Amino acid sequence: MDPKKHYAGIGSRQTPKDILGVMKRLATKLAEDGWTLRSGGAEGADKAFQAGADPHKTIVFRPKHAMLNHLQHASMFHPAWDKCSDYAKKLHGRNSMIILGVGLDEPVKFVVCWTPGAQLKGGTAQGMRIAQRHDIPIYNLANPQHLARIKAYLRGEKLR
Repeated sequence: MDPKKHYAGIGSRQTPKDILGVMKRLATKLAEDGWTLRSGGAEGADKAFQAGADPHKTIVFRPKHAMLNHLQHASMFHPAWDKCSDYAKKLHGRNSMIILGVGLDEPVKFVVCWTPGAQLKGGTAQGMRIAQRHDIPIYNLANPQHLARIKAYLRGEKLR
């Protein structure tokens, strides 16, 4: 798999059904265009991306995959790390791997997600904060402009 063509497909477990459909179609189109999905396997958005992606071009990181270096990295981006349970810390460590790869040195090219009000909310916010720090573009499908750009890509336009 080409690390230069990885993207992150993440989002809320409460992602609306119509957006889940967009995510699935997007994952299919991105796979056809040679992109590899990185995700976390959670219900909602993650599963929608996986449903559309090519299984041979899909990397799913689970909390059990998070090692000490991933937890240390994640701690730098979470506003209340000391209040997180051990399991929550592993979930956030998983987010570091989704955005930056196992060695934390192969960032995705972009992130596609959905969060309520297009805000930094929930577990998805952790991945978004990491992406922002690394100047990785984020397409939040709760943002009407971002959703329009993704729908244009699905119609055959270039993703910008």
